[in-house]
Amino acid sequence: MENFVYSINVTMPIFLVMVIGWFLKQRGMLDEHFVSVANKFNFQVTLPFLVFRDLSAVDIKAVFDLNYVLYCALVTAVCFFVIWGGAKLLLKDQTMTGAFVQASFRSSAAVMGLAFIENIYGPSAMGPLMIIGAVPLYNIFSVIVLTFEAADDGKEKDMSRLKQAGINILKNPIIIAIALGLFVAYFQIDFPTIVDNTVNNIAKMATPLALIGMGAGFEGRKALAKLKPTIAASLIKLVAQPLVFIPLAVALGFTGEKLIGILVMLAAPATPSCYIMAKNMKNDGVLTASIVVTTTLLAAFTLTGWIFVLKCLQLIG
Repeated sequence: MENFVYSINVTMPIFLVMVIGWFLKQRGMLDEHFVSVANKFNFQVTLPFLVFRDLSAVDIKAVFDLNYVLYCALVTAVCFFVIWGGAKLLLKDQTMTGAFVQASFRSSAAVMGLAFIENIYGPSAMGPLMIIGAVPLYNIFSVIVLTFEAADDGKEKDMSRLKQAGINILKNPIIIAIALGLFVAYFQIDFPTIVDNTVNNIAKMATPLALIGMGAGFEGRKALAKLKPTIAASLIKLVAQPLVFIPLAVALGFTGEKLIGILVMLAAPATPSCYIMAKNMKNDGVLTASIVVTTTLLAAFTLTGWIFVLKCLQLIG
């Protein structure tokens, strides 16, 4: 019972903040414009500040674990290519492939991942290390699959879009924040207190604002659209991936903060930015929205269950 209460105390506060966002939307205090602006603000400002703050504060030479970063990167790559191959073989409607693959493998690691790790351990070096391994690949692989599976698949246009996508990847605020954070951490650059406090104040907005925005943007009706592929993607995202790779991580000796980082990388809900990318790159926005909504709803239960199991097995503190 103690372990169950522990698990609930870790997961429920995060999802309750999302519920508050949904409730405020229903009351008319928040609207679609707020959700759009909040998501853009989070993506371009608060999340990069959060990632930069957490990475730059790490004694990277002392805590950097190459095996851990490589494991996160390799697992992300394996999940992506296996899901893409499976979708090409099994999906009857191939117009769904890009949206299905992206939403099945790509987690809300930067928001949900850091939120869960901080909820359990407070400020942590392992969350940023997981982000180094996974988040750049999330962006790169998503661009690849959405480009090749887009509705308009003219070869010349695809090559042009792939080139533009490469430019967009290099301009991605989170990837830039990772690079700057690693640079500052490696060279142990010390900023004045006024700079540190400013960065910290902006970074502290990231998680609660993102959760409020995700809750306010929740549209229950879309969860009913294209139910079978939605359920399949949700099971892959929340159950199959951690079922395969968590035992492997334990066998390789990852426990505590590292294991929680791997868990949220594998089993956190699909990130809302999946929908934005799918729509902009002529993929199935309805299916993407349905998967994001469903995984966000179900993750309250599945993540609690995974954390409960890991706690019972004394693999996390």
